[in-house]
This record gives sequence, structure tokens and C-alpha cells, in this order.
Amino acid sequence: MVKLMKNTTGALKRGLEYLLCLVGKSSLGNRRSHRETIFDVEDPRSNAPQCKGEFIDVYLALECVGYYIRYCDWRARQDLLTIMLLHEKVVFNLNMFILLPEHFELVQVVEVLNPLAREYKSIGTMRIELAELQGELAHAHQQVYITEARVAAALGKLPCMEELAYDKLFEDRTATESNVASTSSTSKQSLDTLKRKSPRGSFDVSGPVQPYHPRLKNFWYPIAFSTDLKDDTMIPIDLFEEPWVLFRGKDRNPGCVENTCAHRACPLHFGSVNEGRIQCPYHGWEYTTDGKCEKMPSTRLLDMKIRSLPCLEQEGMIWIWPGDDPPSATLPCLQPPGFEIHAEFAMELPIEHGILLDNLLDVVHAPFVHTSTFARGWTVPSSVKFLTPASGLRGYWDPYPINMEFRPPCMMLSTIGISKPGKMEGQSTQESATHLHQLYVLNEDMPLIIGQQERMFKGANIWNVPVEYDKLGFRYRLWRKAVEQGAKEFTLQPAYAKFQL
Repeated sequence: MVKLMKNTTGALKRGLEYLLCLVGKSSLGNRRSHRETIFDVEDPRSNAPQCKGEFIDVYLALECVGYYIRYCDWRARQDLLTIMLLHEKVVFNLNMFILLPEHFELVQVVEVLNPLAREYKSIGTMRIELAELQGELAHAHQQVYITEARVAAALGKLPCMEELAYDKLFEDRTATESNVASTSSTSKQSLDTLKRKSPRGSFDVSGPVQPYHPRLKNFWYPIAFSTDLKDDTMIPIDLFEEPWVLFRGKDRNPGCVENTCAHRACPLHFGSVNEGRIQCPYHGWEYTTDGKCEKMPSTRLLDMKIRSLPCLEQEGMIWIWPGDDPPSATLPCLQPPGFEIHAEFAMELPIEHGILLDNLLDVVHAPFVHTSTFARGWTVPSSVKFLTPASGLRGYWDPYPINMEFRPPCMMLSTIGISKPGKMEGQSTQESATHLHQLYVLNEDMPLIIGQQERMFKGANIWNVPVEYDKLGFRYRLWRKAVEQGAKEFTLQPAYAKFQL
């Protein structure tokens, strides 16, 4: 097989001219005359004896064999003649190529000479076109994904924007109805009014951590992932400065009991789980998930019981109710529709949970602290705002692609777009190189939060000068204070609302 390729030099042209010199007119003429002698043979099939299906003798069989041999000789001569004619055609077309202009491509000659090559190239061309169409289709899918992400982000912001609009309309109507005509107030009175309006410096979070108010216990608290609590494992926890331990009972439902044996106050989590009962490692006393002692080896069984807490399991989380009030009938829903669980992780941190929530409810520190994880490449905006209704605990960050919500008593839910601020680019988690980094951002925060906590213990106020973008964290502190004071629902005080906090 001969493969021709485009060449801009004259080497190929000279080679073809040399080939044409070898196949000159005289040579072609001699070959044609010689061809007439060699290939001018009659087809022997017309004279072959017709004896199909009949019994023949030896002589007639030999005659048939002779005719068959002459037919094979004739067939070989015809095939050779066909090959020679095709060869001359190739030489002729090559000669025509030499006479054509310089810009004519050899690929076109191959298409003319060889229909198979033309057909093969057509398949190759179709493959190229198919690849181009697939690329266009992938681009179209990406554009659709971007559009869906933008629509979803806009829909997520609509409730907040509606409540903001209602709040604004209410303020305007109140201002119109209230006919404030007092214009003769003194400068001293104005100064006093400003001092009363300003919340800055009036919210003190300083000094050692005080015992938690009992009202903060009257909530469902998520404390563990379901996948971490196997049938034969225990998870010790400290909740409100008290030790507890989780394990599964005979029915595989989770239970939470006091992590202290009633016998000699030994930690139970150093023991084991036997047939749905947690066994003390000291003397083998065994307790059920409701705290009842059902086994006391080497002695008479006494009616003993340790404290237990209401414990439920939902959406892959284990929840407990540590308060004295009757537990709520419904659990909070943490998994929004349309999302799948991608990863679960638990970290034990030496941080008071209020300071930790202050950090989690803050995004403005990201381009300064999280430069190695999800905020890599983020620029520092000239202005950052958390847009939320007047008394809301949820909203969205502008210009960051993040929606955030504080959900009592201790949960922060955020929807983070995998893009830089102001650039909502649709990317799936499989295509993103940053989404997994969000699991480790707390490692970057820890030195700062620990230092903050140390200074708070020594008397520094960690909420000394709140500004506008501190809105969500500040409102968490206000919610916590309202719960401690016995409020059933959180309502932002007018003084704080006027200053956008």
C-alpha cells in the first residue's frame, strides 16, 4: 500500500517525475502490444462438456479436468490484466497530479484513485464531526447547569428579599403614620438618644465561661452520626458539662445513659456492649438504654437505675434531649431536598461552642484565613453584607455565593457555591477541586479561635465593636440571651434592628 502525504518541498515532485520517466510512452506502447498476445485467450467455458449430474467414464473425466485447468489459466490472465490496467490508471493520475497547480493536495488524488480510501475518510470525518457535536452538547449541558444554579440561588434568596421588602414597607408606613414634629430637642438630649440607640459596647461576652442556663437544654441536640454507632460500640460525650455515653440496645435503637456506673462511679465507656446492654468494666454491672441495671454478677440483683436521656435517630443523625421540659414531638430537618450526603466527619475541639458558632456564622474572614482551602483566590470585596429579614436568623451573603442559616439550638446550615465571589459558575462536585477542602477549614481557624478564647477568659470582650457584616453571629448571641430570659420566640429588639444588627 502506498500512502501519499502533503509535502511543500520539491523532493516528492522530483520523485514522481522520475517515476513518470520510467513509465514513458514507448514503454506503454510495447506493453500494449505484448498484452494483446498474452491476454488474447478465449474463455474455455463455452466449449466445456455439459455433464452435470451424469455418470461419466474416465476419459470424459480427464477431458473435464483439462477444461477446468484451461479455465483457471484464463481466469488468472484476466486478473493480471485487471491489475495492469489499474496500475496504468494510477500512473496516469500521478502524471496528472504533477501537472496540477502547487496548492492541490494529494489527499484529493487518493480520494479519486481509491474509493475505499474516500469511504474510510468519510468515516473519519464523521467521527470528527461527532466529537465536535459532543463537545457542543457538553458545553450546552454546562450552560444549563449554570442557569439552574443561578435560578436555584435566586429562588433561595426570594424569601429573604420578600421579608426585607415587607419590613421596609412596614417601616415606611410607621414613619408616615407617626407624626414626629419635635424639632426643638437640645444637643444634650440628642447625644443621650444616640447613646441609647447604639448597641455597640452594650453586649458583653467576656470572662470565664459561666454555667449554661437550664433553658438552653430544652432542645433536640444532634450529637453523633448513625454510621459511627455500631451494635458493639459506644460513643462517650460531654454535654452541658456532664458525661454521657451512647450505645445501641437489643432493638438496635440508640440510647443515651449517664457515663457513670451506679456502683463505684466508674466510666462505663471503658466497658463493652453485651446483648444490647452496656457493661461496666469494673465489676460487670450491665445497663439497658433506659438506664435500668439488669445484671450484677457475684451478688444479688438490686433495683438500680442510672439517668438516661430521650434519644432518637433521624436522617443519619442521633439526637438527644437533655432538658427537663417534655421533648418536642418533631426533630429539626437538616438535609434539604435535592441534596445527598457526600461526607460526614466529627471533630473534638477545645472551644466553647458559642465562640465556635460565632466563627461558623462569619464568612468575611474567609479571604484572610482560608487562603489554602475553599477561599483560595478570593479577592477582598469593598463591601460585604448579610441580607436577612429584620428578625431573621437566615439570609445570604453579598457578594459571596453562600446562603447561611442559624438553626437553634446549635446548628449552622450553609449552601456554598463552588465559585469565587460574584462568579456563580456551575460545577459539579466531581469537577471541583475545592469542595472537599471545606471539610478541613476549621484547622485554619483553630489558632485564632483559641487565642480569642484565651483573651475572653482574661476579660476581653469578643463582641466589643460589632459591625454590619457581624449580623448573623450577633443575632445568635441575642437569640441565646432571649432563651435564657425565657422568651418563647426570638424577636429582634428595635434598637438592634435599626442598626442592621
